[in-house]
Amino acid sequence: MFPTLPPLLLGFRDLQAGMDYISRLPLANPSVANEQINQFLDNFLAAPLDHAGSMALLEHLRGPLAFVQEELARRCHDKPLVLGELEDRIFQRVVATWHKLIKAYALCAARDPASPGDPGYGGRRATILQRSLHGTGMIILEHYRARRELPEGVWLDLHGYYEAAEQLGVATTPVANGGDDSTTHCSAAYVASLLIEVASPYSHTVRDINLIRRWAGLWAPLVSVEHLADGESPPYVVELTRDAGLHPLEEGRPEGVDRRRLDTSRLAAKVGNVLKELRQKVSATRLGLGEERSSHVIALLEQLVRPWSQLAAARRFRRFATSGTARVCTGFEASHFFVSGRPFEQPLVGNTYSRDEFALAFSFRERNVPGQRPCFRPDEDYDVDSWDVINHSANGFRLARSMAGQKMSHGQLLALCPPDGGKFLLGYSTWLMQEHSGGLVAGVAVLPGLPAGVAVRMQGSGQEREQPFVRGFLLSPVAGLADKGCLLLPTGTYQASRVFEIHAGGLWRVRVKNLLQRGMDFERVSFETV
Repeated sequence: MFPTLPPLLLGFRDLQAGMDYISRLPLANPSVANEQINQFLDNFLAAPLDHAGSMALLEHLRGPLAFVQEELARRCHDKPLVLGELEDRIFQRVVATWHKLIKAYALCAARDPASPGDPGYGGRRATILQRSLHGTGMIILEHYRARRELPEGVWLDLHGYYEAAEQLGVATTPVANGGDDSTTHCSAAYVASLLIEVASPYSHTVRDINLIRRWAGLWAPLVSVEHLADGESPPYVVELTRDAGLHPLEEGRPEGVDRRRLDTSRLAAKVGNVLKELRQKVSATRLGLGEERSSHVIALLEQLVRPWSQLAAARRFRRFATSGTARVCTGFEASHFFVSGRPFEQPLVGNTYSRDEFALAFSFRERNVPGQRPCFRPDEDYDVDSWDVINHSANGFRLARSMAGQKMSHGQLLALCPPDGGKFLLGYSTWLMQEHSGGLVAGVAVLPGLPAGVAVRMQGSGQEREQPFVRGFLLSPVAGLADKGCLLLPTGTYQASRVFEIHAGGLWRVRVKNLLQRGMDFERVSFETV
């Protein structure tokens, strides 16, 4: 994955030699470019130039490094957990590169010959601390996007850089962003990481995490970090000596000078105004929110209103601590097998196959040649894993397991048999994280209604031969809820107003109406009987 390159000569002769090296980085090949950047940083740390030359080199490196890191990190995003060996190596390399960059900036700070009273000292310190805050924030972000547990001490590092900026009086000193004329500051970089964390990143797709990151960086300057007044008890605080982000204020915990609160009133007003404009049909692109559908942006911003306003999230169902072991299988096909309790079989409907295919399948059945049409009674063998139940509510479970077992993706359909149940229910993963030990922690939302495995196919025009049936599920209506029952189809199957045939003991037709939910590998739709 990462090529072994010949070692560089120790250090650089002068500033121009370092600049030339950076300009020759092969950005079209992120693996090679990352290796060369790491060699550059290793040599920089071993034999740096003078302070001015070192700062110039690092500032020149920032743009190419950010591009290479982003391209390389994509290879371990949206991967099923537990991460494979290759994806894990990529993840570790990306994080290690950010650590080296932070260490290089710290070396520049240590070699600054100026004293606090000299002109430009505060500006250079603000730049170094802002770069360190940004690099630490990227380490946190990469753990979120790869769904990895945060390393111990990472929040303490972030708090420490911000506290240093406070003590030097440079927390809001303007710092060049690089690449344009815009500026930022240490407080904005610090707040952006806190806003991402309170948005529950492990419960979002990587696409949404990237949008949250963009908006947090865009609006972080609207948030101020303030000391607590005597007797003040805000709902959420940051403790600079605690390895945690923004968290609820704990009753009975002694007060300390390390506590800070976030004033998010201007941010809440901004989000409210943006939502108002979006609902008035102003495009998300025009508002600088990204190349996204306005409906998707509205839905995501509505989820961020409460945490970014520091309001307690309203929980629809109360959670209960519990214990026991749940059986879980992942994927559409495996879930169909365990819900129905038998292998999937093509219904014996004459127009499913041509005459020759029907004769072949009927004659040879499970001995049919691989690669041809599936036989009527295929062998199916799916694994089911044991998960420890941490807690549960009326609509879901929090589960944990060791690293051994099937891989799981965020938003993936799964079948779950609770500790006190004898039948499998359908659900999907809403919160997913890989622990340091390699184990998984997952939040599972249970789909409403009792599932039944069925066979479905879209009805053709009548002029072409019908396609074979595929697996599907019927979810029964739930008493007391508005849900009137729905149909679960494999992803990519839904077409509004199309007629589907359902085989469940007999053959009947339904017309698909609305798309209620789209997961990673399933679509939940409403329907009416034809």
